Amino acid sequence: MARCGGRRFLTLASFLVVGFCLLSAGARAQKPFYRATSQEIAGKPGTLIRQQPVDLPAPFGASVVRVLYRSQGLDGESIPVSGVIVVPPGPMPSEGRPIVAWAHPTTGVVPRCAPSLAMLLIQQIQGVREMVRRGYIVAATDYPGLGTPETHPYLVGVSEARAVLDSVRIARLLTGAPARFAVWGHSQGGQAALFTGLIAKGYAPELDLVGVAAAAPATDLANLLAEDIDTNGGRNLTAMTLWSWSRVFGAPIDRVVDPAAVPIVDRLAGECIESIYDILRRRGPTRSLQQAFLSVKDFYTTEPWRSLMAKNTPGVLPPPLPVFLAQGGADDLVRPRVTLNYMKRLCGAGRKVQMDFVPAAGHGLIASDVALSAVQWMADRFAGRQAPSDCGS
Repeated sequence: MARCGGRRFLTLASFLVVGFCLLSAGARAQKPFYRATSQEIAGKPGTLIRQQPVDLPAPFGASVVRVLYRSQGLDGESIPVSGVIVVPPGPMPSEGRPIVAWAHPTTGVVPRCAPSLAMLLIQQIQGVREMVRRGYIVAATDYPGLGTPETHPYLVGVSEARAVLDSVRIARLLTGAPARFAVWGHSQGGQAALFTGLIAKGYAPELDLVGVAAAAPATDLANLLAEDIDTNGGRNLTAMTLWSWSRVFGAPIDRVVDPAAVPIVDRLAGECIESIYDILRRRGPTRSLQQAFLSVKDFYTTEPWRSLMAKNTPGVLPPPLPVFLAQGGADDLVRPRVTLNYMKRLCGAGRKVQMDFVPAAGHGLIASDVALSAVQWMADRFAGRQAPSDCGS
C-alpha cells in the first residue's frame, strides 16, 4: 500500500514513481513552450532558452518558474531540457541562497510525462516546504525527453546528471544565487543524484556540490532487473528500460522481447505513471506480460545490455563528497540489500555515509518518510558542519 495526500491505495508493487502519485490529477497537455528550433537549442549547456512564470500553489508564497534550457546530449550535442525553479519569497540575503537540485522518480518515458506539466508538481517535491522555509532555491529538472520532444534516456545516469547540473546553472542565472548546492533524489532520481556527484567536478567545475542525498536509489541495475522481473513493478521497469534503450542506444529489443509482447511494451511506454488512474490502467497490460514478455529472461547478462547496465550503475563518489542514503526495509523494488551493498562500497572507499533505514517503509514512501532528515542533513552541509558517518556501525 502507498499513500498520497493522506489516502492509501494499491500500487504496482510500490513502483518507482509513487512519490508522484497524484500528478496527473492536474496534468496539462504539452505546450509550444517545450519546443525549440535548432537555432534556439544551439548554445552553451546551462543557458536559458526561455522562462515562464507558473501559477502553481507553492509554500510560503514561493514563486515558480517553468524553464527550458540547454544541456548536453549523450553524444555531446546541444539539447533542450525543461524543468521548474522554485524561489522563496523576499530579497536575496547578503550571503545568497543555497540551491537544492531535486531529481524526481519515474514518471514515464514519453514527453507528456514531464513533471513540470503537472499542477501538483510542487507538492510532490519531497521536503519542498522545509526547503523553502529555510530559504533554499529548488531546481527541479524534468530530464531530457520529458517535456521536450525526444526519447527519454530512462535510467541513463549521465543524461540525468547533466540535466540536474544544468538546472542548477539556470537557477543561479535567474536568481544570482551562489555556487553552493546539494542534490536530493528518489529512486530514478536517486540514481540521478549519485551520477550528479560522479560528474559534477568535470561537467560543471564552477559549481560547489556540498553533498548528495538519495532515497532508495537505482544502483545495481542488473540485480535490480533480475530480482524484480517476476513482479508487476519489475515488469514495468524492464519494459520501459528496454523501450528507451532500444531507441537511445540502438540496443536490439527484438532479440530479447517476445514478438507477441512488443505491442504491450509499446503501450506501457506510451503511458505516464503519475496517478492512481494511470496505475490502474497499466494493470491489464502488465498482467499480459506474465504470459508473454521476454524471450531471453536473463537479457541483462548479454550484450549490449550487460555493458549498458554496468555503464549506468553508479560507482564510488569522489572524495570528500559526503552522502546521505535512505532505504525502506519493506521495499520490494529497490531491495534493501542492494542499497546496503552500495553503502559498503562507499564506506570501503573511505567516504562518509549517513544511512537512514526505515524498517517498515516501502519504495513509494521512503522519500517522504525521510525528507525532513534529508533536508537537515543538507542544511548541515551548507553550514559547513562535519559530515557524520554510519560506516562501521
